[in-house]
Amino acid sequence: MCRTDLALEILASRQQVALLKRKSPPETESDGSDILDSVRRVWSRRAEVLPIVKPETVVGWHRAGFRLYWHWRSRGPAPGRATITAEIQELIRRMARENPSWGAPKLHGELRLVLKTPSAKPLLI
Repeated sequence: MCRTDLALEILASRQQVALLKRKSPPETESDGSDILDSVRRVWSRRAEVLPIVKPETVVGWHRAGFRLYWHWRSRGPAPGRATITAEIQELIRRMARENPSWGAPKLHGELRLVLKTPSAKPLLI
């Protein structure tokens, strides 16, 4: 390996690492890949020295990413009881304080009338 090959390999490797570390798109028109294009045109040994990943690996990463995305996208609603707003919680507490002789079934029935929910699920917290 001659000095020129070594210098081109170092330049291309540093440029690839810089491109991989970048987290946001560049603000200028040049994204840095023009340096790699120049190296590809000039350097004949680039294919045997610089392959960081094979194209099949990148395709596999894309497939895994899509699989994870659609798995996340198709998940159901959060498990457990639905949340009750603070207003309804305060209403339940106020009704229970004002009517101490009422039990849970009576409170539930009155809340269904007030809130006009046909649900048989208990609203009490």
